Amino acid sequence: MRVLVLGGTHFLGRHVVDAALAAGHDVATLTRGVSGDPPDGVRAFRGDREQPLPGDVLAWAPELVVDTSCRTRAAGEHAAVLDPAGYAFVSSLNAYRDWPPGPVRSEHDPTWDTDDDEYGPAKAHAERVLGAALGDRLLTARAGLVVGPHDRVHRLGWWLLRIAAGGPVVVPDALAQPMALVDARDLAGWLVAACGQVSGPVNATGPAGMTTLGGLLDTCREVTGGDAEWVVVPEDDLLAAGVQPWVHLPLWLPADTARTAWDVDTTRARELGLPSRPLRDTVADTWAWLQAAGAPGGDDLPGLPPDLEARLLALPRT
Repeated sequence: MRVLVLGGTHFLGRHVVDAALAAGHDVATLTRGVSGDPPDGVRAFRGDREQPLPGDVLAWAPELVVDTSCRTRAAGEHAAVLDPAGYAFVSSLNAYRDWPPGPVRSEHDPTWDTDDDEYGPAKAHAERVLGAALGDRLLTARAGLVVGPHDRVHRLGWWLLRIAAGGPVVVPDALAQPMALVDARDLAGWLVAACGQVSGPVNATGPAGMTTLGGLLDTCREVTGGDAEWVVVPEDDLLAAGVQPWVHLPLWLPADTARTAWDVDTTRARELGLPSRPLRDTVADTWAWLQAAGAPGGDDLPGLPPDLEARLLALPRT
């Protein structure tokens, strides 16, 4: 079938393209052309999604559309013009009005009902306009924490590099905190297979309790072969020092939020075949990619600044 990937050169979109090619589809991407090109054998359409769709996209007449990033106000209009047999939209758990901290008990939990230009409300707004245009042809994947090779958001990547460097490593006193994540390759393959076959919202993340923060960090140490030593710092000390959860220590949430934020029901996702590969495979493959590609550049990447790390390491240990 003719599969159009809206995006397709970054992280999840890149894996969607690979999965669609592997499934034998005729694949095209629609991007602005500023973040690279798709692989050989893929049509590369250029366009700004805030503008009318290019005529060559309409002439190609995609049968399936996978949309990995939409927050645009023109989403419903574009979907109606394309009129595909199936449309898979990657939304977010942030579309839920009460997440975080959650919990998310089912896909029927209330979502944002405003059109504010913030991440969660924007995702929920896109869900509504796409649903109005597509009806039961729309699959809405409310993604959680997505990790894996080619992830330039650099949350897992930062931990891998820091742990590989060895020595004392600041970690929060939340190593038993449960976590759930989804490998981008698992999500991408499922999106391609489910598009046009499944409709409605799906909590598209890993099963609740699949690992812990400590389990993830231990796996990073095992995979990198480093001699890192955990220096556990209490939450109150981290916050008093100005450590920003999720930013300075990626994947860490304060206890009051973490207690329910990772409690997301994924029963429907499991019933519909969303896989969850072993955590070690995801970590090892991400480390292999990171070694080959190098750390991503940018001023807004997460991670603990060295001076802040030094101050925390100097705190008295109990």
